[in-house]
Amino acid sequence: MFSRRHPFLFFLMVITSCVTLMFVTIMAFVFSGTKIINASFQDGHGVSEGNIGIVEINGMILSSKEIIKDIDAFRNNTDIKAIILRIESPGGGIGPSQEIFREIRKKTKSNKTIIASMGSVAASGGYYIASATDGIIANPGTITGSIGVIMEYANLMEIAKKIGISPVVIKSGEFKDMGSPLRDLEESEKKLFQELVDDLHLQFVSDVANARKMDIQTIASLADGRVYTGQKAFALKLIDRIGNLDDAVQWAGEIAQVEGELKPVYPREDKMSFFKKLAETLFKDIYISGTMTDNFRYIIN
Repeated sequence: MFSRRHPFLFFLMVITSCVTLMFVTIMAFVFSGTKIINASFQDGHGVSEGNIGIVEINGMILSSKEIIKDIDAFRNNTDIKAIILRIESPGGGIGPSQEIFREIRKKTKSNKTIIASMGSVAASGGYYIASATDGIIANPGTITGSIGVIMEYANLMEIAKKIGISPVVIKSGEFKDMGSPLRDLEESEKKLFQELVDDLHLQFVSDVANARKMDIQTIASLADGRVYTGQKAFALKLIDRIGNLDDAVQWAGEIAQVEGELKPVYPREDKMSFFKKLAETLFKDIYISGTMTDNFRYIIN
């Protein structure tokens, strides 16, 4: 028999067949599962029947791509009369927050009303984004504010010494390795970083003041990094109304002069979302960057 004459080849054939069968079964399960999920999402949410679009901004703001795509989709949808940004975020990257801010401030042909509805937390970068909208509504206990910029890194120099690591640095400029975790910052480097943080802070304050139509000195006096409750923010005119998401829907409908029933709707689910989420759990993005960007966190926090 073949199995006795060539046991090793027989073993490989059995293993290969089992692996192939498992792979085909898993892929069939994933495909059918995705079809069911997408079908149930579309049936349950009535994507094509809504007139108030809701874009969710959850967690750390590390990318603007999906949020901007959802805003654009609702702007280009003639059935959607107003847009609500539902924010549940403590902040995030300066770049992504500014990109979303700019997108909201753009004047488009649709000229649709955009309202910010704050959940439990909408601070720092979350407030940066909210300030660009036509109106902000929050719960009395919402945590917001935190208008400021922070830059931090961990100094591992003492640990490196204890385990015998001695860094060797060859650089093209004096400040190319500033922020290295294997040495202390020089005073000149601290000054440069402070100037950078101050510049970013001024951009934050200026954008909020212009968007909220408030005096820049007034915003600056509130922008020392502290957080406010929704009730306090309302008293300080950092927000416009007190209320929940349903109140935001009603408000957006009033501003947009929607006649008839208000029907909130969320962005259409991506048919490949399951595969994307699966890939995100298995792979990490690869970045090419310098010492400074590897070791510092640039966040609005």
